[in-house]
Amino acid sequence: MKITMVGSGYVGLVTGACFAEFGFEVINVDVDQAKIKALNQAQIPIYEPGLESLVQQGLNKGRLTFTTNLSQAVQNSQVVMIAVGTPSRQGDGHADLTYVFQAAEQIAASLTPYTVVVTKSTVPVGTSRQVAEIIEKTRPDLKRGVDFDVVSNPEFLREGSAINDFMRPDRVVVGTDSEKARQVLSRLYRPLYLIETPIVFTNIETAELIKYAANGFLAMKIAFINQLSDLCEKVGADVQELAKGIGLDGRIGRKFLNVGPGYGGSCFPKDTLALSKTGHDQKTPLTLVDAIIKSNNDRKDVMAVRILQALSKRGPVEGAQVAILGITFKPNTDDLRDAPSLVIVPALLKAGVKVRVYDPLYYLGSERLGGIDKDWPSVTWAQGPYEAMDQADGVVILTEWNEFRALDIDKIKTSLKTPDPALPLLIDFRNIYKPAEMKGMEYHSLGRGVGTVCG
Repeated sequence: MKITMVGSGYVGLVTGACFAEFGFEVINVDVDQAKIKALNQAQIPIYEPGLESLVQQGLNKGRLTFTTNLSQAVQNSQVVMIAVGTPSRQGDGHADLTYVFQAAEQIAASLTPYTVVVTKSTVPVGTSRQVAEIIEKTRPDLKRGVDFDVVSNPEFLREGSAINDFMRPDRVVVGTDSEKARQVLSRLYRPLYLIETPIVFTNIETAELIKYAANGFLAMKIAFINQLSDLCEKVGADVQELAKGIGLDGRIGRKFLNVGPGYGGSCFPKDTLALSKTGHDQKTPLTLVDAIIKSNNDRKDVMAVRILQALSKRGPVEGAQVAILGITFKPNTDDLRDAPSLVIVPALLKAGVKVRVYDPLYYLGSERLGGIDKDWPSVTWAQGPYEAMDQADGVVILTEWNEFRALDIDKIKTSLKTPDPALPLLIDFRNIYKPAEMKGMEYHSLGRGVGTVCG
């Protein structure tokens, strides 16, 4: 089976490489000539563990190719997947479907019967049917259900573990009203039958909504535990023990109950916003989703205030120096979209704090982080965690990269500038460490009853 992926961004690249690993012939298409040239040399523009070797393997076996020629790629393909970006539209927060609809027109021009067109991009309810209408309008000679079908097949890839998520998914969701398309998608995902992956077939609208509903629910779990962490601090409870206590309930589950400075990334912020907009458009307000969005946005602002409050108790905030460890929204990714750091660092700079940052990806090349160093010209970039801390007034852990999980506490104490009678200041927004381990430190964490340990 020949598969064309339209779009070679995060979803398109991972999906294409994984299908090639399953033995299919895959052509990935993108309009960016420089990107395609690099990809044909196995040079990956994003950071995703294991992806570079998987792409190299696909290229070596001749099952994976990259091109800018969409027309040639689409011809004679049995499956064409649309995997282009759907960012939040400026001004109103709706998903911007410009690239999806452009891809639909371009695909239609070269479509040969019979082809299944798959919306892999995260799109609002009704988009797949609009794609079908665009194809029919562009190619009146093609009849839906006879010459082509449009199917919704949302992705559920987590950044940092996307390959495993594709190879061993919890489920595959396919939305279609066509038995012919159902048979094609069944063959496409047949390799997953060997590990008994559930294939959930629904109508198109349900499949489109499943993706948004899943991300909305997970975002709700994060916002919920973050709010409870604030309550834990007031009443003397421990949020991590609380999370364990409720997470062991099979109806709730343990995942996504880790306290932190707020969610970010390419999915949760834009998908919760798009879901909210859909609800309002349909005169069915999703007030829970609206509350999640507000809670998460407020959370990032509060984290910046907490840092400034801790500094203010030690002396003037203006001119104080802070080390920030990790700026990506989560470990094992170079994604900065809606990361808490994009709110926290500017707030510190605005208050006159001098900021020194260390992120493990920065020295793989600043382009890995989208050239953020150009957006923050006054920020100093360190080559390691202790260099970032050197003579700083405090250190803040924003991202739980593995190398921050076993920092030398004694080295932290000697690296930081600590005027007597103050203690070395560590603010841990990921609760990596235990308060009992922080003797001789002023240690701040989230939701542990007592936010500061001195001793």
